[in-house]
Amino acid sequence: MRLSLLALPFAAALVRAGHYQDIPHKVKESIEGPPQLKIALPQPHFPILEKHLWEVSNPKHERYGAYLSKEETEALMAPHPETLDVVSEWLSSHGIEEEHLYRSSAQDWVTIRVPVVLAEEMLKTKYDIYTHSDSGESIIRTTSYSLPESLHKHIELIQPTTMFTRLRPFRSTLHWSNTIPAGSLSSSTGTLTGPAGNPVDASCNGTITITCLRQLYNAVGYNTSATNGNKLAVTGYLEQYANNQDLQQFFQLENPAAYGSNYTFVSINGGLNNQSYAAAGIEANLDTQFAFGLTYPTPPTFYSTGGSPPYIPDALTMTDTNEPYANWLEYVLSQEYLPQTISTSYGDDEQTVPYTYATRVCASFAVLGARGISILFSSGDGGVGDGDADPATQRCFTNTGVNRTAFIPEFPAACPFVTSVGGTNYIPETAVFFSGGGFSNYFPRPDYQNVAVSKYLETLAPGTYEGLYNPYGRGIPDVAAQAWNFLIVYQGQSGYVAGTSCSSPTFASFVSMLNDARINAGKPSLGFLNPWLYETGYAGLNDITMGNNPGCGTEGFNATIGWDPVTGYGTPNFEKLLALAMAI
Repeated sequence: MRLSLLALPFAAALVRAGHYQDIPHKVKESIEGPPQLKIALPQPHFPILEKHLWEVSNPKHERYGAYLSKEETEALMAPHPETLDVVSEWLSSHGIEEEHLYRSSAQDWVTIRVPVVLAEEMLKTKYDIYTHSDSGESIIRTTSYSLPESLHKHIELIQPTTMFTRLRPFRSTLHWSNTIPAGSLSSSTGTLTGPAGNPVDASCNGTITITCLRQLYNAVGYNTSATNGNKLAVTGYLEQYANNQDLQQFFQLENPAAYGSNYTFVSINGGLNNQSYAAAGIEANLDTQFAFGLTYPTPPTFYSTGGSPPYIPDALTMTDTNEPYANWLEYVLSQEYLPQTISTSYGDDEQTVPYTYATRVCASFAVLGARGISILFSSGDGGVGDGDADPATQRCFTNTGVNRTAFIPEFPAACPFVTSVGGTNYIPETAVFFSGGGFSNYFPRPDYQNVAVSKYLETLAPGTYEGLYNPYGRGIPDVAAQAWNFLIVYQGQSGYVAGTSCSSPTFASFVSMLNDARINAGKPSLGFLNPWLYETGYAGLNDITMGNNPGCGTEGFNATIGWDPVTGYGTPNFEKLLALAMAI
């Protein structure tokens, strides 16, 4: 989240701003209440790209698996030539020439570095420092900005301006036990019957390990390949560093065969991976230890994207203002080859993300889907909003200025082009109380969800939560996995972590195993999962029918037969999913 807007010799440009200064400005974007300069240019051919996505992701379509190349997607992301000319002219009128800017590989994003005074002049706005009342985090933003009216059709959005989102890892609880030595596991004996009818160690009801997940999700006998081209990645933000010594200690504890193996580290926007014990990140350790341990020897990748609040900004310099997904997406979309499965355990309240930014980022996830990449996101740790069932203390309020109580979906989990993963716990599995779920207020229900979501809504009593959620929105989550008492190693000690941060890398690992099997058989990777999951893939999931996700002064939604906005279609049964995946 960092793009320093450095002073450049633009003083003269403020005087010679050209004819754009004489054109009346009108508001381009505005928000009520609580925001680099990255300029998004319209993608006029995106509908064509989206059509490709649906065709290559639909198992019933003759083009299923015929994914687009980097070059093909870039051609469909590119702005109109007139847009490039007009925007370049506007930037030049402010002294910003080609050598002062950076363009994405598809030319659809322009990044510039300017002092605040020039940004304010260009956007006819005033930047201020806003401090979050709870966290103390400070950011430089504005509540509205303007552009010459002739530019409106050529510029989709500019950030940071009106974006007040606070990216956070989805980790609901963290609790350490001083009684667990780093070299031993729970001593519980006996077995339980897993959802597939297979035996699961009784200790898994209190401690989740790699062995537990393979037993619980019916993948004990499956071995992945290190050489068939299949890869898996997890993402890191907010200076979350994956400690290699902790990783090796974890491998010794939970998957000795992986001991000594490593991963590919990719730095984006100056992202680091500090290896001091003090800098170890719980989130990064969780993601890398379980995802890489479950799928070993599949080659793994850890993306570290630089930029991290909190910070104390200087009012004259925009620092730490780059929104992370834009940087990460800009990088991965510029790469020729990518891991086939990518998991992310970060997000924020949908309503804090400006609609234009959310839809643009979501469209970029669609591009990855068209290239055959499976993108998974944690669904969040606040149930239907804040995780508080007490009407007197709940804090689910709209940010439109009227403070109306409403359920709060998470983004990017709400994007219809990603697979969102909710959480479960215990055996038999029930929905974990914090499993993020509900319905998007930005994105309408996609066609692939029509049957499943409509059927769920019909089970609700008339008037249930009327006005608190959007029944026509994209339903969240799609699937689920365990999210409670994951045993990780952190700073040399074993401890437990919980949250849908556990669920996403877990489910992604089993998707990566499915891709491994398909690639071994000469088939393409599964790509964008949801059309398949909602068509036939759900038959390979364990339906979760107990539990609920309280929040916003309510008990939230209930898990039930079929899809529900707590656990989606359920948790993986690998053997069933494998048979279904190999049949397409």
